[in-house]
Amino acid sequence: MQSTIDFKKFATYSKPGPRYTSYPTAIEFGESYTLDSYLKDLREDKNPLSLYIHLPFCRTACYFCGCNVIYTSKEENKQHYIQNLKKELEILKHSMDTTKIVYQLHFGGGTPTFFNAKELETIINLLKTTFPNFDKEAEIACEIDPRYFNTEQMQVLKNGGFNRLSFGIQDFNKEVQQAIHRHQPFTQVKEAIEIARSFNIPSINLDLIYGLPLQSLETFKQTLKSCLGLDPERFAIFNYAHVPWLKKTMRKIDETTLPTPEEKLKILEYTITYLQEAGYKTIGMDHFAKENDELFQSIQKGELRRNFQGYSTKGGTQTIGIGLTSIGEGESYYAQNYKEMPLYQESLQKGQLPFCRGIKLNQDDKIRKSVIMQLMSNFQLDFTQIQKDFSINFKDYFNEELENLKSFNETGLITLKDNKILVSQTGALLIRNIAMVFDIYLKKISQGQKVFSKTI
Repeated sequence: MQSTIDFKKFATYSKPGPRYTSYPTAIEFGESYTLDSYLKDLREDKNPLSLYIHLPFCRTACYFCGCNVIYTSKEENKQHYIQNLKKELEILKHSMDTTKIVYQLHFGGGTPTFFNAKELETIINLLKTTFPNFDKEAEIACEIDPRYFNTEQMQVLKNGGFNRLSFGIQDFNKEVQQAIHRHQPFTQVKEAIEIARSFNIPSINLDLIYGLPLQSLETFKQTLKSCLGLDPERFAIFNYAHVPWLKKTMRKIDETTLPTPEEKLKILEYTITYLQEAGYKTIGMDHFAKENDELFQSIQKGELRRNFQGYSTKGGTQTIGIGLTSIGEGESYYAQNYKEMPLYQESLQKGQLPFCRGIKLNQDDKIRKSVIMQLMSNFQLDFTQIQKDFSINFKDYFNEELENLKSFNETGLITLKDNKILVSQTGALLIRNIAMVFDIYLKKISQGQKVFSKTI
């Protein structure tokens, strides 16, 4: 990586833009894609499966969180939700081929470990009864809140075949934790990870966020040092997405305490250098992994994929979103469940999938999705492969986009070759900006319209 970066220069790239966990992005989902269309696509997609289960409950609000969450302390709410999941799974079983091979399962939230051991066991059994054919090497992952995690839950997850755990940390600095309303000391996290290690979980991931209130390069250095002592296999280090117009809890954050784009870039540059020197490889936009990790091996082969859970080695699957607000993805569609619990439950009571909106991809969507996801995942793009896959002349099809990329080429963020785009290590810090050049939907967003968080 370059030893010096002109932070003031790069700060000019800080503008609202998608994270590209999907293309088209979720703001393009609508009601013109109907339940009948979704059911047809569910049945016709022949790819193996990836399952995402949303467990939406949290006891209290973390002010930085952009997830779809329900705050509760009532045990009966969790019991009712499990019954809803049971109904949804029964409907799915009659709506698609649930005997297809499952390559990936992910429990997200909310706080999955807010459910106790018995509740988690019930959910796992319901899933495996509905989807009985898990691949022997399936990636089975769960997001863990160290404040709600114990040996009994770990035993259930181990029995269920879980082999990847992602621990939410964000930051260890006490002042930062107070500002984001999430109090969890290092000792608590260390004890939670020791529980996982005692059950021989092969892959531990730590989630951090930079750009939080009161953070600085110096404070984040200490968090990284503490995390490194926990020896995880992977890190996911995200840029804080401040969208208070979408998330009311973010309005509790004092915006004057947020670090500047220049400071955030310094944090990111230091993070990359520090973790590389510690033996971790940069994976995509915001992940780091040890050299023997399959994430690193996938990027070496150009096979890394990006989805709503971040980066994955399990490409070519049909994702089934289960639970409140979950999003599914197929070869030619995205489909989302209701975000509101009353509407979610009402659909299930009618014997219908709780689908509320989605999008059917046209040919242009598929072409641009392939281009954007290749850039986001593997930091390079081979024109000839796109031409082969979609029977187009890349330079003719993307004449305007290639012209717009020249400014990135002139500043060294990318190298434009005859039939390739190569993103530099520095350009990787701004990969969202580079990918945005190919996003045709951005043209219709009016000036000043608040839709996305800033890229830096």
